[in-house]
Amino acid sequence: MSRLLKFGRKAAASGRARSLVVFLHGYGANGADLLDIGDVLAPHLPDTVFVAPDAADRVPGVGAGYQWFPIPQFDGSSPEQAKAGLVRAAADVSAFLDQRLAHEKLGSNTSGPEALAIVGFSQGAMMSLHVAPRRARPMAAVVAISGRLLGPELLAAETVSRPPVLVMHGDQDAVVPFGEMAAAADALVAGGFDTYGHVMKGMGHGISQDGLASMLAFLKQNLPG
Repeated sequence: MSRLLKFGRKAAASGRARSLVVFLHGYGANGADLLDIGDVLAPHLPDTVFVAPDAADRVPGVGAGYQWFPIPQFDGSSPEQAKAGLVRAAADVSAFLDQRLAHEKLGSNTSGPEALAIVGFSQGAMMSLHVAPRRARPMAAVVAISGRLLGPELLAAETVSRPPVLVMHGDQDAVVPFGEMAAAADALVAGGFDTYGHVMKGMGHGISQDGLASMLAFLKQNLPG
């Protein structure tokens, strides 16, 4: 059974919501870390609601930090615990997406997943790339930043829908290796996904200004309105 996730929300700047962007934070962070990106995007996506949930589980020993699933090399958990955490978090996220789509009452012609995009950073990008292909209907877009595709060997057998995907990564990332971007893109292309990439040159484990611009262009292209 899925768990209810606490979240922050920024209403559509125009007062007329036609689309929804959900931010998924990284390991040890929380939803508020990404929600401010909505302030940057809102003038260009005025009909978009932005929400950012906290993962259900806290990182042990990190005050306000949350995790979608344990990471063995960080917290000493077992691979089995990490896998079980991923399965449970995926159910949480998918249920959260359904709940927000039902609640936001988007424009009458755009009330379904075609009005939804996920933007994930680091572990949130891993969640985005794991959840989106396994949902019954394709969402408008997925933006995966500084993450990796978990279990690429499972993608072909478990894919149900194929939303367009933008993968972005800093070429100086010391947390999640830059090579994970190409590995994810190759698997997505092989799986039949429309896949786009943006290299944030000189960037470490973060989001650059040119990365924000690429994200915005991709969302504007794929979200209604």
